[in-house]
Amino acid sequence: MSFAYRLGSVQAGPPGAVESGEVRMRCPFCRHTDCKVIDSREVDEGAATRRRRSCQACGKRFTTVEEPVLAVLKRSGVTEPFSRDKVVSGVRRACQGRPVDEDALQKLAHRVEEAVRAGGTAEIPSHEVGLAILGPLKELDEVAYLRFASVYRSFSSIEDFEKEIADLRRAAAGEAADPRDRAGRGAGPAG
Repeated sequence: MSFAYRLGSVQAGPPGAVESGEVRMRCPFCRHTDCKVIDSREVDEGAATRRRRSCQACGKRFTTVEEPVLAVLKRSGVTEPFSRDKVVSGVRRACQGRPVDEDALQKLAHRVEEAVRAGGTAEIPSHEVGLAILGPLKELDEVAYLRFASVYRSFSSIEDFEKEIADLRRAAAGEAADPRDRAGRGAGPAG
């Protein structure tokens, strides 16, 4: 019989005691803490570690999957685990009535999670999650971006919308311009 644990961060405290910086895993069968790691492998493209363990007391084997937990610090001071589902549900509301499919929302949430994890910290303010959503959402659908930005940035007047629309138009005009103009036409040899 095999038994598998899915652990969060070491700071959250998996079942077991911490001794000299090492996590002591409890056997799920006899609850003994003397368990030996037999095999350790990265899974999910390095996002988690799978460990095969053997209990030194009862001899049974079990598997643990350890993955770091990314915590989001809310404005209220409460922390909660990062959730792609929450990203998708928030963006879905902004995309209501727009030609954006579920697959595109999942890809956006994946990009946001990658961007947030790339910061290398275990805890990130919710404000930074919102910032990480804005870029990919702008690329996905400008109307949905405006809706999301208006709530996220607390637009309070029509001028806020006008400024954001003007910024979008400037960015679109910059993309449509000849790339050689931005690189400095005429910078090559005279001829």
